Amino acid sequence: MHGYDEALEAVRAHAAVLPAEDVPLAQARERLLAQAFVSPACLPPFDNAALDGYALPAGVVSLQAGAELDVVGCQAAGRPSPRRSGAWAITTGACLPAGVDTVVPVEQVTVLSRAPSHARRVRLDAAVEVGRHVRRRGEDVAIGQQVLQAGQWLGAAQLMLLHALGATRVAVRRRPRVALLATGRELVADPLRPLLPGQIRDANRPYLCMKLEEAGAQVVWQGTVDDDPAGFQRCLDEALLQAPDLVVSTGAVSVGAFDYVPQALRARAATIVFQKVALRPGKPLLFARLREGPLYFGLPGNPMAAAAGQRFFVEAALRAMLGLSSEIPWRVPLRQAWHAPAPLHACARAQVACDARGQLSAHVMPQQESFRLLPLCAANAWAVAPAGVAGVEAGEAVEVWSLGHLQPLATLHAPA
Repeated sequence: MHGYDEALEAVRAHAAVLPAEDVPLAQARERLLAQAFVSPACLPPFDNAALDGYALPAGVVSLQAGAELDVVGCQAAGRPSPRRSGAWAITTGACLPAGVDTVVPVEQVTVLSRAPSHARRVRLDAAVEVGRHVRRRGEDVAIGQQVLQAGQWLGAAQLMLLHALGATRVAVRRRPRVALLATGRELVADPLRPLLPGQIRDANRPYLCMKLEEAGAQVVWQGTVDDDPAGFQRCLDEALLQAPDLVVSTGAVSVGAFDYVPQALRARAATIVFQKVALRPGKPLLFARLREGPLYFGLPGNPMAAAAGQRFFVEAALRAMLGLSSEIPWRVPLRQAWHAPAPLHACARAQVACDARGQLSAHVMPQQESFRLLPLCAANAWAVAPAGVAGVEAGEAVEVWSLGHLQPLATLHAPA
């Protein structure tokens, strides 16, 4: 049996960084940048008004309370900067006219007379500070500034920035291609098919498919197979036609009479890197490299063992393929003591909460058996105790990991 850290290092060593691909911005959503993005433009691209009001040239007109000013025109957003100097009515985002360096809010001005399209003469109700309410060219982003780093996840905010800078394409890391196979004659994939005695619904595969997509992968093939080594080989051959970088299976990797996957992999000249890890849940985890090239993870069939193997080992491989560094967990104090299985690296479903003072705490949930599905629905994190730690007392810090390596750690409200 391999130690947790040793097994994880082996996974990272075998998972090579995937190449970059240049895609239109519309296809870059929730992708990872392959290289840093350097701004080709300024933001704002020109000096402009931060609000509706009156643009004034300090040094030419008085900015003291009570000063009366003639307004020479109205400058609206989308128009080029006028060359005529003087006081201008101006709208938010409009180019500043020549010589203008200050904007006074419309609420701080009294209109004394009007022209058809704008105020003709105004009076300042309060003294105005020079340079106020002006957005300067390049104040947000300068030309040549690195605004996004390699490995940056492209969400709505990042794409808004790229659109504002006029980007049309961006280099992103290729999504790892994954084939997913659930084994077991007891599995029923069709939800409308009645269960016969001894049968269960195929729940692991839909869960893993969603988690893989959330983790940055692309599931290119999926299927189920009975406890049939020949059928397994046929399914694997079919999956490999889709050129996966990674194959993930569930079930048939332990030491039972029908746990045929290790032998089936050896029969096709796969290299078994490790089989069994000091991990709970998930000890029967298998990791191999197929003769054809893809990496192979054989996850246990129990749902939480499969979930833990996917979160901590499959996602570690995906991070490496996406060019990301290893994750760093949070450390959060426990609300109640947790007695972990000392010989094994323990992963438990947990709730991280924030109290009224803004203090975080973690609670390891009861009913941690690997067959239980319901507790995962209430969990927002994984708590981890390394091998050799017999338990963590209340108030002591414990490692906390989000439910997915690309998912933020969302907290709950702590109980009163």
